Amino acid sequence: MNNDVLGDIHIASRTVDKCHAIVQSVLEKRSLKTPGVLQAHQLDALDVEATKALITRIRAGIVINVGSSFLNMSVLAACMETGAAYIDTAIHEDPKKICETPPWYGNYEWTHRAECEKRGVTAILGAGFDPGVVNAYAALAEEQYFDTIDSIDIIDVNAGSHGRYFATNFDPEINFREFTGRVWTWQEKQWTANAMFEVKRTDDLPVVGEQTTYLTGHDEIHSLSANLDVPNIRFWMGFGEHYINVFTVLKNLGLLSEQPVTTAEGQEVVPLKVVKAVLPDPASLAPNYQGKTCIGDLIKGKKDGEDREVFIYNVCDHAENYAEVGSQAISYTAGVPPVAAAMLIATGEWDAKRMANIEQLPPRPFLELLSTMGLPTRIRDAEGDRDLTFPDEEAPRLPRRVAAGR
Repeated sequence: MNNDVLGDIHIASRTVDKCHAIVQSVLEKRSLKTPGVLQAHQLDALDVEATKALITRIRAGIVINVGSSFLNMSVLAACMETGAAYIDTAIHEDPKKICETPPWYGNYEWTHRAECEKRGVTAILGAGFDPGVVNAYAALAEEQYFDTIDSIDIIDVNAGSHGRYFATNFDPEINFREFTGRVWTWQEKQWTANAMFEVKRTDDLPVVGEQTTYLTGHDEIHSLSANLDVPNIRFWMGFGEHYINVFTVLKNLGLLSEQPVTTAEGQEVVPLKVVKAVLPDPASLAPNYQGKTCIGDLIKGKKDGEDREVFIYNVCDHAENYAEVGSQAISYTAGVPPVAAAMLIATGEWDAKRMANIEQLPPRPFLELLSTMGLPTRIRDAEGDRDLTFPDEEAPRLPRRVAAGR
């Protein structure tokens, strides 16, 4: 839909049939804005040399990595060596490790910051919705709505229904890995560990109403805690009782373990991968998905000496997203933002020539662009709920305030 800005578009995957299906869908929906290249390629992105060769052959200037987070370091390496800009939507993970010591970015991506800057390579980390858009919400709040911020609570609720007995909305392996270890959050300027489903809250949220969410660890906490001077940053995700019950049984049986086991027949299997294999493909949920998502930042602090609270958020509709692009809202909210990031790199506004998390970049161009691409920003404060607009006179673009030493 934006190839007039992005130019030639190439889609690569280990399973090339998935790429061909995307190309066919785009062509059937006549979604290309202008005539242009839209091609599929087979690629094992863990193979750095093969990835470098494809980038060079098709002369790719920007690589959007929306594969598994196990691929991040390989794809980033290929981009650094070819000079292509890199965008991802989640922190890299080691398949054999879960919930490593914070900050997670410091274990992988951030170890390459100096190299990216030396090479002049733009690498934008965590450019999905959460992480991604919620980071931009936090940056906008700090820039425009607060003098000091006491807390940022990121709330992610999926109030939709897919009609299956049990399924995950994205890669089951990645989904479960988020919840089987310790829950790390940033409280009183230090890392605090909890157990999953140990702490919960209930909020009356826009459109989706009263929802219960649970404290969990998540990617954006690890960069926001380093880049913004905020003492409390937490992530809350909504879960139904049925999900919690099934998850608990699977975990207690050892079926969510990432460590291999040997069957009585001598076969070595990874329990988590077996569970992934028998669950529905998240993409298959889209046609029948109904309901909405609500994701946003509940931010508390002070402005002009007065206490202030705002909720900056987006609401998405599963059925509307499927009608537009053939995906449910979880995929839509994660997939649209990296395209916006790529467009801002292409136009130069976000071509940073270094590694950056979303909150380290100007938030307004990103949020303005997203509002035209199906993800409008809304705000709830003392004045009520309304769409957030960005008139030029609303506020100057101020320099970023960051924590000491950053």
